[in-house]
Amino acid sequence: MADSSTASASMTAMAVAATALRAQQARMRVIAENMANADSVSTTAGGDPYRRQIPVFSPITVPGTGGAKGVTMSSAAPDQTAFRSEYQPGNPSADAKGYVKLPNVDPLVEALDMRDAQRAYEANLTVIETARQMQSSTLDIIKK
Repeated sequence: MADSSTASASMTAMAVAATALRAQQARMRVIAENMANADSVSTTAGGDPYRRQIPVFSPITVPGTGGAKGVTMSSAAPDQTAFRSEYQPGNPSADAKGYVKLPNVDPLVEALDMRDAQRAYEANLTVIETARQMQSSTLDIIKK
């Protein structure tokens, strides 16, 4: 039965794309957090400021799809890139030499990552819409 396998294939495609939508949504939340903290400094003298987080993705088996693989954002790992420092002797967060550690967040990189995540999200929405159109076309053919 072609209609059953078509429906199954399109449902699998939608389920896999849905996992990617959730993963990209989580990625965008991490990027937004990074951007929000791009200027956050330590509350203690000489302490470490906000450390950029990097999304970590992992493959998952999508339930009810016969073993199809999807993706999830499993965690956010701290970026070990060195902090920037700036001479600000009057700042309460400055160390003994007058330097303040600034977050290792580059707003330009975050903006590019956000755009990449948005495009991936949109691509997966297109997959879901195409699968729905396939199901609709199959139903229209069956009705005739």
